[in-house]
Amino acid sequence: MAENYPHIQKVAVFGSVHKQGFAKASTELLQCLEKHQVSILLDVRMEQFLRSNHAYLPATYQVIQKGDSFDVDLALSLGGDGTFLKTAKRVGSAGIPILGINLGNLGFLVDVKGDEISAAIDEIMADGFNVEERSLIEVVSPNVLPAEDTIALNEVAVLKQDTSSMIKVHTSLNGQYLCTYRADGLLISTPTGSTAYALSVGASILMPQNNSFIVSPVAPHSLNLRPVIVPDDWQIELDVESRNNHFLIAVDGRSVVCKSGMHLVLKKAGYTVKVAKRHGHTYFQTLREKLMWGADARLDA
Repeated sequence: MAENYPHIQKVAVFGSVHKQGFAKASTELLQCLEKHQVSILLDVRMEQFLRSNHAYLPATYQVIQKGDSFDVDLALSLGGDGTFLKTAKRVGSAGIPILGINLGNLGFLVDVKGDEISAAIDEIMADGFNVEERSLIEVVSPNVLPAEDTIALNEVAVLKQDTSSMIKVHTSLNGQYLCTYRADGLLISTPTGSTAYALSVGASILMPQNNSFIVSPVAPHSLNLRPVIVPDDWQIELDVESRNNHFLIAVDGRSVVCKSGMHLVLKKAGYTVKVAKRHGHTYFQTLREKLMWGADARLDA
């Protein structure tokens, strides 16, 4: 069940400064936060962009430098799903709820539309917000990835490099051999990631509260291979072979080139991401709006 957060006194703001309309949206957001007299912390890149472009800045605020720890009641992510993922990485295990404001396109993780900023902020300042906890997946194999890039909210993808031949991924689940995937890649997705890359390869959509991961092949050589849903307390082991001796590991889109023959171990991370949701906004509503479920142009003709 979603947990209610009624009081907001301190807010951190992160944003994708290259999004179209960012300066206008950030001005509306910051002015609205000032109106409610909350303490404002700005990500250093956002603050530098606004300052260098002579855009609006609050009368008083603090700057969050890269690597700084911070304690706020709510983090605001101004951009799209990619910006939300970066904000989640920045928040880490601090347990700070994140509210996404959409300046992008589809946006499954961002709850507020760009033209709803003031109304949404007024609403959550008056009535609080709910929180959905989202599980994470972690690459726990040592010396494979940079320490800051081992945890994913959406998925860990093992992929062929560039235009090379397909890779082989020998896959075991909780110590039991599953199969060897011959494919362009293999996705290990969380329930949150089931509406991301996994959706495009035919995986099922999982509710955020589902305690599972999805193992999905990307363009498999054998057409009878299908996504498999496994308990998220199981350990997943992958041994990867590639003809050109290299392959890619992408953790929420952050990719690293690895050598063929590497042994990867993945498991559920020890903390969750808290996604802030306005009262009355449900996951089913998000699916209907983003995927246009039930929409039929013939009915509107």
